[in-house]
Amino acid sequence: QVQLVESGGGLVQAGGSLRLSCVASGRTFSSYHMGWFRQAPGKEREFVARISWSGSSTYYEVSVKGRFTISRDNAKNTVYLQMNSLKPEDTAVYYCGASRSYFGASSKEYNYWGQGTQVTVSS
Repeated sequence: QVQLVESGGGLVQAGGSLRLSCVASGRTFSSYHMGWFRQAPGKEREFVARISWSGSSTYYEVSVKGRFTISRDNAKNTVYLQMNSLKPEDTAVYYCGASRSYFGASSKEYNYWGQGTQVTVSS
């Protein structure tokens, strides 16, 4: 069992930056692939970025590539999402997910989820 807690969301102007954190409970965090997803009102949850258990592989959704960076610190049981050059269309609730074996972009395949953190970007 893994429990995830996100933090770091907030209100920011367009062009600004935020750093999201997701802290995991348990001693097996380093064996999980981790992903960040987001969900805007009336829309489905969508993939943003993912990182392999070792941190050696990362992938990004096209619209955030070059602006967002995913990283992890296995010693701190934490995965991060650095978000720069934020746009109003980045406004959503951001969730982190943990996967025991699946390393892809489908939210349905992730085993555990946090409660989410709201990111609002004003124009």
